[in-house]
Amino acid sequence: MPSFMAPTSAMFLVPESRDQPMHVGGLQLFETPDGAGPDYLTEVYRQALAETDIAPMFRRRPYRGLATLGQWAWAEDDEIDLEHHIRHSALPRPGRIRELLALASRLHGTLLDRHRPLWETHLIEGLNDGRFAVYSKTHHALMDGVSALRLMERSLSTDPDAHVPLPYATQPSRPPRESDGDGENQLVQALRTGASALNDAIGLTPRLLAIGASAIRDQATTLPGQAPRSMLNVPITGSRRFAADDWELARIKAVGKAAGATVNDVVLAMCAAALREYLISEDALPDAPLVAMTPVSLRTSDDEGGGNAVGAILASLATDLADPEQRLLAIRASTRKAKESLAGLSQLQVTALSGAVMAPMLVNTALGSHRYVRPAFNLVISNVPGPRETLYWNGSRLDGMYPLSIPVAGQALNITVTTYAGRAYFGLTGCRASLPHMQRLLNGLDEGLAGLEKAFA
Repeated sequence: MPSFMAPTSAMFLVPESRDQPMHVGGLQLFETPDGAGPDYLTEVYRQALAETDIAPMFRRRPYRGLATLGQWAWAEDDEIDLEHHIRHSALPRPGRIRELLALASRLHGTLLDRHRPLWETHLIEGLNDGRFAVYSKTHHALMDGVSALRLMERSLSTDPDAHVPLPYATQPSRPPRESDGDGENQLVQALRTGASALNDAIGLTPRLLAIGASAIRDQATTLPGQAPRSMLNVPITGSRRFAADDWELARIKAVGKAAGATVNDVVLAMCAAALREYLISEDALPDAPLVAMTPVSLRTSDDEGGGNAVGAILASLATDLADPEQRLLAIRASTRKAKESLAGLSQLQVTALSGAVMAPMLVNTALGSHRYVRPAFNLVISNVPGPRETLYWNGSRLDGMYPLSIPVAGQALNITVTTYAGRAYFGLTGCRASLPHMQRLLNGLDEGLAGLEKAFA
């Protein structure tokens, strides 16, 4: 029987179209084990297809019909075709990172088949330095970026000699939690949850009023609708361009320490510097500062499920300021105000407040009104902390991991950052037709970090 889909997951199926695929992805680079021959990846591919114990999450496919009264639900695919979900590819010569990013761009621009479970994994060989790559994509209805990263971590090991299951294979079982209880206890818990939700809703109203009053008093408070129109906020096509690079995390942390700012603040400042220079080069810098929506994970440390548990805050990028120091301090003030608005709220209240942040974008996307009204924000910038230790996949060392995300109608660029083993990996996913010369943004990120280091030396 189908199981109903949570609204926070179904919301990613409703607006999907050919121009707006709604999946997240990842591009990982691996060094092959010592002694690996030329057929190493072919053998890995054969072993992947031989897996028979597929985890329930990776058997889910979306379904709606009379049985669900038109609502989206999950149905289980009993005859999963791994040859559809797992692909083996090779890069054209000369096999540079440039060819790899071009392939990832093409793969990321194609829709997942809704008649099948919503995921794909591509094993890619042909890099001229001997490494291989894995590109994977999963529909945002199935899992968010944080849960996808945690799944990847559980599928790797700090021990190069350890054998680890494939990401889509059934993971080792965990003992039941003490809170699971029997049916009667679950009923009591459900009633308590309902009462708590009502109290949360009542308690949210004064907080919304307080945020509105703060916005009037303090320019650091950013609300939906304050973002200027820009060349980032245009109609998009389904064609994607992916640009990626990485920097030492220690450099970012050093700037944050000197400025009394967080790593995320410095990441936003790097992005602000890159966007400012890019828009100036296109003669398209708005007078008002760009505004970024920054997702906030609501997952607990022991939450290993799929689905979506994400809140959102808005932050000014202070792109109207030419001085790197002043820009970072303005960003720091903006993010602090945004976080203060969430302090002390329950997860349900944070979700509701974040819904108010994202609702204008969803309405604009559904109705096409982004062509005529100011954007709720100019782009999404996500920062997802990843594993700190070097990881291995059955002897192959993970040498880099670059995230790919979702541009939407009226939001032609998404920047996602993840950290791994002392480096920060930036993935820029844009609409190919709307954003020319995205390589300039990578140069701007590098120059932005160097400018911050000089400002706070």
